[in-house]
Amino acid sequence: MLRSLGQRHVTVGDEDVRVVALRTAVSRLRRQLALLPADFPDRGIAEDELADLAAMAGHGVPEAPRLRRSLLLVAGAIGSVSALKPGLTEVRHAVELFGDPPRR
Repeated sequence: MLRSLGQRHVTVGDEDVRVVALRTAVSRLRRQLALLPADFPDRGIAEDELADLAAMAGHGVPEAPRLRRSLLLVAGAIGSVSALKPGLTEVRHAVELFGDPPRR
């Protein structure tokens, strides 16, 4: 991550650009999901986790492990709904801005 190279995260005003990117991506995916006419078994899980991600992005810099957990739940819930793939990819990229998972 950039921090290990001695660089700081970029902010716009008082906001971390990572949080802005996350909030934007989550909002976009939530809208895409709401407009999707098809119903699928885990839609409620996806909606709940996206709401959690939106709340985390609304309260400062979220914890990376919690973001990754929510991303996995959303990805699993959405499954193979191809119409949502671009939005899910955008959310994944926004989560990745918060750092790589710890290596084992």
